[in-house]
Amino acid sequence: MSDAATTQSMSDQLGTVLPYLRRYARALTGSQNSGDAFAAASLEAILADRSVLDGTDVKTGLFRVLYGIWASAGAPVEEGESGARAKAQKHLAKLTNNSREALLLYTIEGFSYGNIGTIIGVDASEAETLVDIARREMADSAAGSVMIIEDEAIIAMDIETIVADMGHRVTGIARTRDEAVKLGRADPPDLILADIQLADNSSGIDAVNDLLTELGQRPVIFITAFPERLLTGDKPEPAFLISKPYTEDQVISAVSQAMFFSSTETLHS
Repeated sequence: MSDAATTQSMSDQLGTVLPYLRRYARALTGSQNSGDAFAAASLEAILADRSVLDGTDVKTGLFRVLYGIWASAGAPVEEGESGARAKAQKHLAKLTNNSREALLLYTIEGFSYGNIGTIIGVDASEAETLVDIARREMADSAAGSVMIIEDEAIIAMDIETIVADMGHRVTGIARTRDEAVKLGRADPPDLILADIQLADNSSGIDAVNDLLTELGQRPVIFITAFPERLLTGDKPEPAFLISKPYTEDQVISAVSQAMFFSSTETLHS
């Protein structure tokens, strides 16, 4: 294969992985801007020296580069001296090193324990242990109220069960934009978990924007069958995103992550 063809192949693979790299980086930092900055730095590192991908497939190598940059920067979340960001930093400081990173890689991004080990620099058995530790530590870290915006009854009930079993209070389930706004006014949630396409062809994104405008900022998790459409980096986008079809682990991990970055003061310290 010619150098030009190799370059094109590499570019295509990086382009395919980039939306998911952004998702991981945003979940690490709790911020679209901070996460995208680390994702961009990772691409720049690869363009400067492709040997950083040696020994791995492109996706694993790219995530390994991102992790290395993020860790060398001190594993920062978006800074804040008070309120939600200070609370997030307080929670994160109590977690076992690398456990949250491993949990995200396993549950949200679907990496094997072996690939997680390659990314964060441990063996596969240690990666598995870190995932188990993260589940336990994060389950005890924060509890609050959750609104579900989902028009498919079976999915809504499934998510409600998962969230309730985690110890969170579900404020209710809304099937449309108008129902979501009404529910939010009646019982403002700490966290919103929203589908993109709703029953009356209204938008879950619009429903969330209405709620955030009226109730103030709070964490949001979007669920969508097309995550790449919400991870382009060219407009305000969610820090937390679950792909359909989802697993119970993905919902638990995303909800736990989002609670760390809650902008309300009602969560348990």
